[in-house]
Amino acid sequence: MNSDVDISAVATRVLWAVFALAAVFGAIGQRTRFCTMGAVSDIVGLGDWTRMRMWVLAMAVAMLGFNAMVALGWIEAADTIYATPTLRWLSALAGGLLFGMGMVLASGCGSRTLVRIGTGNLKSLVVFLVMGVAAFATLRGITAVARVATVDRVAIEFASGQDLPSLLAAASGIARPALAFALGGAIGLAMLAWVLSREEGRRGEVLLGGIGSGAVVAAVWWVSGRLGYVAEDPNTLQEAFVATNSQRMESLTFVAPFAYALDWLMFFSDKSKLLTLGIVSVIGVVAGSAAHALATRDFRWEGFRSREDLANHLVGATLMGVGGVTALGCTIGQGITGLSTLALGSFVALGGIIAGAVLALRYQLWRIERQAEAPPRSQAAASTAP
Repeated sequence: MNSDVDISAVATRVLWAVFALAAVFGAIGQRTRFCTMGAVSDIVGLGDWTRMRMWVLAMAVAMLGFNAMVALGWIEAADTIYATPTLRWLSALAGGLLFGMGMVLASGCGSRTLVRIGTGNLKSLVVFLVMGVAAFATLRGITAVARVATVDRVAIEFASGQDLPSLLAAASGIARPALAFALGGAIGLAMLAWVLSREEGRRGEVLLGGIGSGAVVAAVWWVSGRLGYVAEDPNTLQEAFVATNSQRMESLTFVAPFAYALDWLMFFSDKSKLLTLGIVSVIGVVAGSAAHALATRDFRWEGFRSREDLANHLVGATLMGVGGVTALGCTIGQGITGLSTLALGSFVALGGIIAGAVLALRYQLWRIERQAEAPPRSQAAASTAP
């Protein structure tokens, strides 16, 4: 591009496009009950893999879309935060564990929290606020200091990016676009085959939730990497990905954008606080979910049932904010968006998230069983009376 490019106009196009796509994501999430915490919970509690197939289908579609664009030369994994040469595997694992446990306590991950806000769930509004504060503290505050001083110190440095095509290209000499096409296609198609191998994976709701969510993630990659790409920013004379917080190519993720959204709201009069892809994606998901809920008459106010319910959501939101920033993403940010780049850190973070969720669910089931076995308080009091 030449020096006459209008950065403001490019940013406006990016933000409107991302808002529209995020609204579609929110509406799909509300329509199909797309929920990664629910997917793990269904397996642990019921042995039902339906929603897990929906999540895996979203991964497959996003992976196929991203790597097809890499093969076409439109985008590169190296331009994302996921495929850097530094693999902070302990941060990804520990952060994923915290996030996974937190999303169980808070009744859903970051994207599900936004979808529920759109349906009138006041519990999710509290989760959003607490999670945003915890995320901001882990980006720049007290828990950021602890993060940098501990888990972030453990890292593996690669000569190339940590995404599989880059690693194999360095070892084999084969071009990265070709490897991205081959690996992304092979892994994505294998996931797709697994989803469709059972009747439950071929249901209309599963197909809509999986294909729709994955396609939105891939589309946002295109918006940020193509529509929002400027070869030479007239202000810096360097290439730029317009309207992103990381200054890199971005797609959907729902942890750090919570913090950025709160920061934008609280310092709105500060002209340096600009709307970004992450902020409008947060707004868009809520708007899309609310529109669908109102149209289908599913909108209803919902609050906390008890003090214990409130406490669980507060702890869960805090764990998700801290863990999500530490792991560089959530069930969407790492589980779909990051995984689509074939970055090693995303696979580690995803494993941590699932493990953390399973641990928290097992703990909850243990507590329920223990409470069921315990005698009522009145009976226990009578048995100990003199």
